[in-house]
Amino acid sequence: MPRCFFVTQQDWVPQGVDITVPSVARLYDYILGGGHNFAVDRAMGEQIERVMPGAREAARINRAFLGRVVRFMVDRGIRQFLDIGSGIPTVANVHEVARAADPECRVVYVDRDAVAVAHSELILADVDHAAVVRADMREPEAIFASPQVRELLNLDEPVGLLMLLMLHWIPDEADPLGLMRQYHDALASGSHLAITHVSHDNQETGLTEVADVIKRSKSPDQVNARTHARIVELFDGFDLVEPGLVGCGEWRPSGPADISGQAAMNTLLYAGVGVKP
Repeated sequence: MPRCFFVTQQDWVPQGVDITVPSVARLYDYILGGGHNFAVDRAMGEQIERVMPGAREAARINRAFLGRVVRFMVDRGIRQFLDIGSGIPTVANVHEVARAADPECRVVYVDRDAVAVAHSELILADVDHAAVVRADMREPEAIFASPQVRELLNLDEPVGLLMLLMLHWIPDEADPLGLMRQYHDALASGSHLAITHVSHDNQETGLTEVADVIKRSKSPDQVNARTHARIVELFDGFDLVEPGLVGCGEWRPSGPADISGQAAMNTLLYAGVGVKP
């Protein structure tokens, strides 16, 4: 099992954080083996692992996709990135991957979780051309108007927009298609959009039980799994690049490390990249 540092109350906890309420960002940190999570996050993570033993593999496959897709975008000429729902920093963050290819790449991270933002600020304190915004993804106008975005990103040039493991937290009644149209309209031609999204399509069991675990928690975020066709709709206005919307482990894998030995975990998430004409 990945190493996890269990911390006591916690000089790294930002003021006002309720450590009795689980957080999606801290849950993901726990599943990836990180140490910036609380007992309530670990308890939910352990329940999820019991009903879906491959959850850690799915998280790892998603993280591997992040690296591939950032390198893909850099190869396609993208030099500025907006990572929505960036989470708690771990290895191979977007700015590290992008700037390994071109040191001039610029990155803005966005998350609403106070712990994720606080640790991003620490990591980025001495990093040029990278910043973090505390905001909700459902407020694109506030994100694009933030000082960090205005300073670092030129919206007249193509942007790499990353929404990994994010849109399945947006219920249908919150109009995810309308939300994505707002992001589309704010971006220049040539911008790239990357999405990973959970789906029931390839899961007979497991995901429903995971959704039930989260539903029973106090988390304000609930899973909204969608079909392949519904996820494709989120790319409206973007042209999907080959191989289209496929299982996360099947999107242009560069080697065995990009693919899970548990076949079901390669397709628990759909992954795709679109380009704005």
